[in-house]
Amino acid sequence: MHIVLARQASGVVQAVRRPEGAGSDPDDASPWRLAPGELSAAVHARESVEPSRWTWVDTNRWYPALLADGVRVERAHDLRLAHRVLRGSRFAHGSDLAGAPSGPWDALEPTVAGGAVDRARPEQQADSLFDLGDLDGPTHGARSGRPAQTDPDPVAELAAQQAAVAGASEPGRLRLLLAAESAAALAAAEMHHAGLPWRADVHDAILTEALGPRPAPGLRPDRLEALVTEIRAALDAPASLNPDSHPDLLRAMEYAGVGARSLRKGELQRLEHPVIAPLLEYKSLYRLYTANGWHWLDQWVRGDRFRTDYVVGGVVTGRWSSTGGGALQLPKGVRGAVRADPGWVLVVADAAQLEPRVLAGMARDEAMARAGRDGDLYAGIVAGGAVASREHAKVGMLGALYGGTTGVSGQVLPRLRSAFPRSMGLVEEAAATGERGGVVTTWLGRSSPPPGQAWDDAQSGALGDDAAPDAATLARSSARAWGRFTRNFVVQGTAAEWADCWLASIRRRLWALGTAATDGRAPAPFTDRPHLVFFVHDEVVVHAPAELADAVAHEVREAAAEAGRLLFGEFPVAFPLTVAAVPAYDEAK
Repeated sequence: MHIVLARQASGVVQAVRRPEGAGSDPDDASPWRLAPGELSAAVHARESVEPSRWTWVDTNRWYPALLADGVRVERAHDLRLAHRVLRGSRFAHGSDLAGAPSGPWDALEPTVAGGAVDRARPEQQADSLFDLGDLDGPTHGARSGRPAQTDPDPVAELAAQQAAVAGASEPGRLRLLLAAESAAALAAAEMHHAGLPWRADVHDAILTEALGPRPAPGLRPDRLEALVTEIRAALDAPASLNPDSHPDLLRAMEYAGVGARSLRKGELQRLEHPVIAPLLEYKSLYRLYTANGWHWLDQWVRGDRFRTDYVVGGVVTGRWSSTGGGALQLPKGVRGAVRADPGWVLVVADAAQLEPRVLAGMARDEAMARAGRDGDLYAGIVAGGAVASREHAKVGMLGALYGGTTGVSGQVLPRLRSAFPRSMGLVEEAAATGERGGVVTTWLGRSSPPPGQAWDDAQSGALGDDAAPDAATLARSSARAWGRFTRNFVVQGTAAEWADCWLASIRRRLWALGTAATDGRAPAPFTDRPHLVFFVHDEVVVHAPAELADAVAHEVREAAAEAGRLLFGEFPVAFPLTVAAVPAYDEAK
């Protein structure tokens, strides 16, 4: 049963019950009408009796306020996320929803769990639900100071989505995708609410050891200043040379005869000159200072917790992105500050070689699935005789997934085509479709966007007797580039679907584990129970009471196996994990 939450301009919330399937008679019970302060109690009461599927415009418009009141929901249906999938999916391209003109649902931008709240005043979370800005344009979670607007009609949208799925060419896959992405949105909001345990004092010690004491505003840390002096001396450059200005630095390196065409790490490492060592160290430490230095610590860590805003499906392939704090690019150098609370541990789980395994499942490639059965898929490829070394297997597979056709990758690909014709054929057909300007679709039904006007112009510009001399070259280059995109889209997008299913299963299983000993206290959702605190593509971190660490590790592994079955049935592709229970994140690997 769906319970559809709709907000009226007055702030009153209406909750309407609707059946799960399309075409069923709607429930004739009278809708609830709730004043703003009554919502959390009503949701909690309903969840206590019978978990329902809460259907709302956007999880981050509703769920953070419930979490702030201590209310967790089991299931939800995120209409905004589902609308975006169904509008573009080739599985549902004949539906009324897919064919309708652009409307208010297409204009909805993702909100973020923390974006509508003053970070210094977490008590405002309960109020943020009713202060969402102007729905006529992008909100990005920002406060506008205007009254809340009426949501687009969620009941009509739910009916349109149910009809689109019911008439789809692959309704089962689409249902799974929508359910998994909606569950992932719940997990993302909960991870923001709980926060990643973070020791500010440890972070400060890491920075001080690497950079020296915290500098005064406007000054560089001592170690960076010393490296600047070394760089200037090695280049015989004036004291005014600023290594943060790439044009000035490259010009000074040219005068000194260094021979660098860029400041890329790989190119610099191939050069021999006294400036290379201090410059590489400077670049590394400057990145730490600017991306995760003291300013980052002041801005993002509150109450021993780092809270980022995850954007579920924020990348076109369906991968997550994040806004604020750079959570998806958390460097190893600061992971030592991620420390479990006393009596707790971090259970860190990493899915090994996820994309090649997903490819094997999509292609029904038993040979590749067999190569990965004992754990290391690349070692299994070598054992099967396809290539001579693990490094060749890895480089060749990455070339197949990302379109690498030169160097070692180009040499290895023919052997992989021979050993795994089904998998290689799938990605090469996806690439060929992209080169023709076509659309490809992930396993569960997310379709790629068309290539766009620039691509069309490049192709049409190569036609006709008056075409420019380099027009054909530009057309071929554009076609190949889009082919590389579609080649990877089907695999990366399906891997994102697997990851959403994994998260959904972990979330359910952790809740079922119950709580640690509470000494008679009432358990709290994210205080006494193990819970997800971090996610990046193919890795999760669970904050768990130490006595439940082994049980959590078991459930995380079982969730990976369940995600594989949900996508690929009984096809024998394994999804092994590296799992460690550690006091600090940097000790996991």
